[in-house]
Amino acid sequence: MALTTPRIAGILETCLYVEDLDRSSRFYEEVLGLQRMEIFEPQRLIPMIAPGPNLLLLFRRGASPDHDSTGSQHLAFSIAAAELEAWEQRLAAHGIVVEEKKRWERGGASLYFRDPDGHLLELATPGVWPVY
Repeated sequence: MALTTPRIAGILETCLYVEDLDRSSRFYEEVLGLQRMEIFEPQRLIPMIAPGPNLLLLFRRGASPDHDSTGSQHLAFSIAAAELEAWEQRLAAHGIVVEEKKRWERGGASLYFRDPDGHLLELATPGVWPVY
C-alpha cells in the first residue's frame, strides 16, 4: 500500500546568519518594518516577526553549533505591485542601493538590495512565479 504524503501548510521560519544581531535587527525593523520578538537567548538569536505566520530568525554567526552558515544568502519578501515605487523611495531614503530592478515575463517585478551582512534581499510583486 502506498503512503500518502501529509500536507505542509507553509514555511514558518527562515534563517539568516549575521555578524551583529543588534545592527541586523535594527535594519529589519527600521527599513523593512519587521517587529523584533523578545526571547530567551538574545545573544544567539533574534526572531523578527513578518506579516502572516512568518518569522525571520537572525542567528549570530558562530553562536550555536546546530545553526550556522557562512557566505551570502538570499531571501525574498512579497509586496503589492502598487507599493513597488514606495519601496524604492523607502530604500533610497535609508541610503540603500537597489542593485537591480527586474521585470519578469509573468508581469511581476523585483527589487534587489543587500542587508548589512551582504545577504541579497528581494522585494517581489505578484507575477514573479506561477504560484505568486
